[in-house]
Amino acid sequence: MSTLTLESISALYVKYADDLRAVRDAQRKFLRDNKDTVKAQLDDYEAEITYLLLRDLAPEVVVEIGTFRGWSTTWILSALRDNGTGHLYSFDIVDNVVKNVPAELSEGRWTFTKGDLRDNIAKVPAETDYLFIDADHGARFARWYIENLFPVVRPGTPTSVHDVFHGRRPKPLSEGSVVIKWLAEQNVEFFTPSVAKAPDVTARLAEVKKELNLSEPVRESRHNPMIYFNLPQS
Repeated sequence: MSTLTLESISALYVKYADDLRAVRDAQRKFLRDNKDTVKAQLDDYEAEITYLLLRDLAPEVVVEIGTFRGWSTTWILSALRDNGTGHLYSFDIVDNVVKNVPAELSEGRWTFTKGDLRDNIAKVPAETDYLFIDADHGARFARWYIENLFPVVRPGTPTSVHDVFHGRRPKPLSEGSVVIKWLAEQNVEFFTPSVAKAPDVTARLAEVKKELNLSEPVRESRHNPMIYFNLPQS
């Protein structure tokens, strides 16, 4: 994945607008029909950008660390379904996600492992093409996955990490503070649609979505603190 920019993300919105519109409608219905069992963690920008990147990258292997109740899982699986290729390997200490993900999305393209990732690191495919992290948001876990998970997958792997920018800076002693410091040390750039960190980016994407008739929210939220980057090449 080349370094993401506002222009490249905007272009993906245009390229996949029709498919994205259909997935947004499906996810809105999924959330409405399962309001008692599903909690939407990602906001619309995070979910949509993840979907768009997966559509464009067409990965064969996606790894998701942290599923909670399945909101990110269903977005990812929708992208793999629409690509007609790819398999998702998900890991979480709880298995609420299993009963929430529709069979038409999961069948043949999803493997879920229940348990602490630190005990299941050997199950993470070395051929991972995209890495999605939304789990324990403490600094200790961030240090662990930088030292133990990142070296397992290939250098250059496109990666996203949730809950980084709730403000202009990551919270002290948080996962975000550890990851941002590490990225700076590695001279790795990142992209974020965070309202707090990059309001100009969010404002421009809102204009793009309006032009494409994609403005109606799937869920109401102004918290979108995910970051996107490529793992260092060495």
